[in-house]
Amino acid sequence: MKRNRLRLGLLALTQLIVALDYNIVYVALPGIEHALGFNPSSVQWVVSAYSVGLGALMLFGGRAVDRLGPRRMFMTGLALYGVASLAGGLASGPGTLVAARAVQGAGGALLTPATLTLVYRGFAEGPARNRALGVWGMAGSAGLATGSLLGGVLANYFGWEWVFFVNVPLALGCAIAAPRLLPADPDRTPGGFDVPGAVLATAGSALLVFGLASGSDAGWLSLRGAGALAAGAVLLALLLVVEARTRDPLIPLRLTRGRDLATTMIVIAVFQGTLGGGYYILTSYLQPVRGYSSLEAGLTFLPLTLVCMLAALRVTPVLLGRWGIRTTLAVSMVGTGAGIAVLVAGTTAHGGFWTLLPGSVVWGLCGGVAFVALFASAGSGVAPHEQGVASGLASTAKELGGALGLAVFVAIATGSPHLLHGLHVAGWTVAAVTVAGGLAALALTPFRPAPETEPSRTLEGARQ
Repeated sequence: MKRNRLRLGLLALTQLIVALDYNIVYVALPGIEHALGFNPSSVQWVVSAYSVGLGALMLFGGRAVDRLGPRRMFMTGLALYGVASLAGGLASGPGTLVAARAVQGAGGALLTPATLTLVYRGFAEGPARNRALGVWGMAGSAGLATGSLLGGVLANYFGWEWVFFVNVPLALGCAIAAPRLLPADPDRTPGGFDVPGAVLATAGSALLVFGLASGSDAGWLSLRGAGALAAGAVLLALLLVVEARTRDPLIPLRLTRGRDLATTMIVIAVFQGTLGGGYYILTSYLQPVRGYSSLEAGLTFLPLTLVCMLAALRVTPVLLGRWGIRTTLAVSMVGTGAGIAVLVAGTTAHGGFWTLLPGSVVWGLCGGVAFVALFASAGSGVAPHEQGVASGLASTAKELGGALGLAVFVAIATGSPHLLHGLHVAGWTVAAVTVAGGLAALALTPFRPAPETEPSRTLEGARQ
């Protein structure tokens, strides 16, 4: 029992590291821009390069976990993450830092499906898995929200480099603990590795994320914008043709044809897209509009951090057990949209911490529940030997949605001559799209929650 708790703690810590790096750099961007010679439009690549690396390799990472073993991919991902973080902190120019961020993303693309697979395989579907996902989700929610807080503290007192250096001891500690706590990988799954599918999936996903990230910088009709998007769409369409004819495909298409996983991918793309947009809006309001320091901006995220952690750990397992996945996800997504709307209403010309507090609490409570429910949905009813690819599909949709959302909402926010007005328009749009995602979750197949006394039924899922 103690070993299981330690193992889950390791997986949760790893998820915190990956989530932390999604937005720890936001409040450090002004310092990075000044120190390394970025311009206002190109500095977004410090964020976007991470998304490109993460989104490009997530499908490959998911299948590699199934074929080569989750512990092996876990260790490989940690190594990439730690080395890239060190390189990022030592970077002396924009190119080096952007490249390091892309490699960080690649490490995350191996870590995320490996971590999820270890959770899925280690805990039976139903109450046990819900509790484990609650701990895992608490770490993810904490990482997303704490990123801004920790980034503000590190950038304010130690310099922008430390938003990267902080990952090095964390990754090293996890790498030391992993061989002692994680189960040995089972024998390699029979079947070959779909190399053409891996190449197409990686190149297509990378081009899509690259095109979305480039649109606001180079122009949506430019080669980097529209050209990359078109090329990525063509490669992913070709991927579907190849996978339909491959004996051992990278992506078993029957998974994507399933109503539940397909719906989960749509909702998770919406969730991540509006999450990124919401964080951008809040950060832009606090710093450029209200003139907060990086530390003050980070501290303003503290209520969101604490409520997210509490919701993921304590509230979500209870709701999943009582309501099932469908109702929990739909209600929490609608509530997240409502929380963002309340927060946007608090972004007044003379507002600040107290006007933002009500929205932060509602957003944190509902967003923390939604985050866990989404990944409970992604793994529900999936065979153990395909948990990696299922989590990879869901995570790829998450990253593509995040890149699309950030590009669209940044364009909306910066399209107005008055920044605060643009942030308001973008914020109301974020809230509306999040609510629409909650309504889309109602397309999930309704199932009755499985009773804890009937373990044989736990593999049927708990959607309602």
